[in-house]
Amino acid sequence: MPAPHITDASLKTFTLRLGDKHPPIPLGSADRTINDPEAVKRRFAGTIDYLARVELEVDRNVLELLTLLPNVSEVDRIFYQDVWYDQEMAHGYLLDQLQVDLGMEPADPFMTVPLRMKLLGALAHWEPIHDISRMLYYLTGASTERQAVVVYSILIRELKLMGEDAIAETIIHPIKQQEPGHYTFYKMSAEKMMQDADMKPWQLFVTRLLRSQTFTLVGVDYVKKYQQDLGGVLTELGMDLEMEVYAKEIGRLEAKLLWAKDKGMDFPPYFLESLRESVDMYRGQGNFDAPVNNRFMI
Repeated sequence: MPAPHITDASLKTFTLRLGDKHPPIPLGSADRTINDPEAVKRRFAGTIDYLARVELEVDRNVLELLTLLPNVSEVDRIFYQDVWYDQEMAHGYLLDQLQVDLGMEPADPFMTVPLRMKLLGALAHWEPIHDISRMLYYLTGASTERQAVVVYSILIRELKLMGEDAIAETIIHPIKQQEPGHYTFYKMSAEKMMQDADMKPWQLFVTRLLRSQTFTLVGVDYVKKYQQDLGGVLTELGMDLEMEVYAKEIGRLEAKLLWAKDKGMDFPPYFLESLRESVDMYRGQGNFDAPVNNRFMI
C-alpha cells in the first residue's frame, strides 16, 4: 500500500492538532518526590544536566532556524513558533527544577550560533541552497527527536527500577510523550520534499556531502566538552553497550531518504562513528585536538 500523499494542508493540519493535543507541561504538574536524591544524582546527574541544557537551548535553536531558512515556510513557522518552542521550554524548566531538587547547579545553555550556520544561511537566500538547508533542518530535527525518545524511555525504565516512580511518571514520561509528535513533523516534512521532487540530484548530492561531513549528535554542537558529556550520558544509560542498535534507531529515516540506493544500509555510518567518538571521549581515549568526528567542518 503506497504511503499517503503529504500536502501543505495535511502537514498544517497535523501541526495544529499537535499543538492542541500536547499543550506545554505545567511546572506545577510534577510530583517532585524523590525517595533517594543521592542515588539518583550518582547515577544520572550527567544525563539530567545534559537533557536540561539541550531542552533550554530553544532560543538558540530558533535563531539557527531563522539563519538557515531566511524564507521559512508558513507551516515551519507555525510548528516552531506555536507548538515546539513552548513545549521544549517547558521540558527545560521541568528538568532544570529537577536538577535543583537534586542539589545540582542549574543548566548552562549554549547560546552561540556557529559561524558555519551563518555562512550557509547567507547562501540560503538562493532558493536551491534554501532547499538544501530545509532538508538538513528536517533531518537534524528527526534524528534529534528520535535520540530524545530513546534516552527518555531508558531513563524512565531505570528510574522506576530504582523506585523513583514520581519523577519518572510526572516529569520524564510527559516530556517523552511530546517528542514523537515533533519527530513526525520533521519526518513528514522531509518525506514531502522527496515526494514532491523538491530536491534535484545535485542538491541531494550536496545534502549527503554536508550531512556526512558535519553530522553531530544532539547537543554536541561541535564542542568537545559536550561530546564528552554525551559519552557520559550513553554510558550512564547503558547505551554504550548497544551502539549499533541505537544508531539504527536514530538513523534509519536518513538511510531511507538520503541513501536509498545503498542497499542494506540500516543507518548512515556517521551515526555510529559519532556515538563511538563520544564514548571514547568520555573514557579518556578521544583526541581533544581533532575536529569533532574527525570530519571537515563548515
